[in-house]
Amino acid sequence: MTSTCRLAAPAPGWTVTTDVVVVGSGVAGLTTALRLRTAGLRVLVVTKAMLDDGSTRWAQGGIAAALGEGDTPEQHLADTLVAGAGLCDEEAVRVLVTEGPDAVRRLIATGAAFDQDADGEIMLTREGGHHRRRIAHAGGDATGAEISRALVAAVRADPQVEVVEHALVLDLLTDAEGCTAGLTLHVMGEGQRDGVGAVHARAVVLATGGMGQVYSATTNPAVSTGDGVALALRAGAEVTDLEFVQFHPTVLWLGPDAEGQQPLISEAVRGEGAHLVDAAEVRFMVGQHELAELAPRDIVAKGITRRMQETGAEHMYLDGRHFGAAMWEERFPTILASCRSHGIDPVTQLIPVAPAAHYASGGVRTDLNGHTSVPGLYACGEVACTGVHGANRLASNSLLEGLVFAERIAADIVARDQAGKLTPRHESHPSPAFGGEPPLPAATLAGGASRRTSFREVERVPLLASEARAEIQRLMTGGVGVLRSAASMAEAARGLAALTAARPSSDGSHPDGSHPDGHDQPGKGEAPQVETWEATNLHLIATALTSAARLREETRGCHWREDFPDRDDAHWRVQLITRAGTHGLTTLPEEHRA
Repeated sequence: MTSTCRLAAPAPGWTVTTDVVVVGSGVAGLTTALRLRTAGLRVLVVTKAMLDDGSTRWAQGGIAAALGEGDTPEQHLADTLVAGAGLCDEEAVRVLVTEGPDAVRRLIATGAAFDQDADGEIMLTREGGHHRRRIAHAGGDATGAEISRALVAAVRADPQVEVVEHALVLDLLTDAEGCTAGLTLHVMGEGQRDGVGAVHARAVVLATGGMGQVYSATTNPAVSTGDGVALALRAGAEVTDLEFVQFHPTVLWLGPDAEGQQPLISEAVRGEGAHLVDAAEVRFMVGQHELAELAPRDIVAKGITRRMQETGAEHMYLDGRHFGAAMWEERFPTILASCRSHGIDPVTQLIPVAPAAHYASGGVRTDLNGHTSVPGLYACGEVACTGVHGANRLASNSLLEGLVFAERIAADIVARDQAGKLTPRHESHPSPAFGGEPPLPAATLAGGASRRTSFREVERVPLLASEARAEIQRLMTGGVGVLRSAASMAEAARGLAALTAARPSSDGSHPDGSHPDGHDQPGKGEAPQVETWEATNLHLIATALTSAARLREETRGCHWREDFPDRDDAHWRVQLITRAGTHGLTTLPEEHRA
């Protein structure tokens, strides 16, 4: 069994108990919480910023589902499989597309209002990789914001859903058998719950979103530092498909030195007829794919990158001038305002665009009910790898995946609770001693055996300096970005390894920084704080991603190897599984894992 390790951190100063703790407040997290509350379970939602600051609110395009006349789940499945480049789990995709339409209708019943035509029918548009108009949108290009608004309102209306905002999740608590027993977190604020605390729970659901901040330029918000995947790795869970990072083709280009979150130009703009052109206004995607600008995202991103290389340009252009002012104002008001705020008027000007890190197709490995390889730990949304996306996510399948699999996770937890397969409720726990975790009362495990449990011995991970974040982003952007090669990734791997080698030493007697009397001594490495925890999480994610990308010697989906330019189904039509153990990370093809 893999060993459990945790970030260096002070001992929990406070403790709470609930049935289920949900980490994340996007469509996946809030849908899970609402469905669990319907069944009467106690739920605690932990979110890194404010409740309405989840990644969902940034989604512009919409949510894909076979809702239109003539469209079918089978057609949606076919488009998803093509985009996934041979690595989708077809059973998972079938679940997505067949349960998706009703899940969207339940979302509407929760309060989400999608744009409608004069007859009251949901308006649908097209995006890249879709052969039909099946993208439902809201507010023109503010779909995520509307979904977030509706779900947040529903959660706030239920006083039995407890919410902890401004809280960075740290690590999973597991008992001596390796079963989930809760988590630790750090609340960034002042009040009764401040600093590091512990939540004891009967199940933990990770819905922490993506890890786009591992790159210098991304569409992800600043909080997307891969905390959920890093937590899962340290807890011994399997992760997969990390090498498949989707770079959105059309991100507003703000200059060669632009860093952090960049404005997205939704794929729906191309779906409505905007064209990609170079400086000479040549439509370079025509002839490269039957769908031209509406090809799957990996193909469009590669097409833009190739044209940039051919012409020596730093960006390409998106041409939507033929839309006219009225269409921009009615259909894409958010994008119009964003462009104008940066001095570009899409009504009269070409929009400079270039690819930027957008979405992690991989993540914590789950089954169809969201179970990870750690008992009691679930994952949903972008943090998870259900097998739906394969090597490249189909546009607007992300919100649908979060919705569908959140409902399945909630149903599974409720069924297990009713069958007596969740740990029984306990109202209190002894206060944790400094440097340790409190024992749990007698627990009934899934198999029904009653016994007393205690927490597992853990190693403490020393922390990187906050300044390491920028260096990690530089290394990953240069070495493991849109274009990759053995040489570029080897350089990135060396740089990442050097960051840990440079950590300051400690006077503690153990190499992991723990003290011989059992007290937590975070002296090795930097002092515990949000910035050092995030930098350390990003380093773990970057190392795991680079390891998988170096191993996969082919080009598939959004993994593009300059030194292996062809897809190789004979050797690489397989998922790569990464685990953390006593000797660091190991990445192996699925058939070779222990």
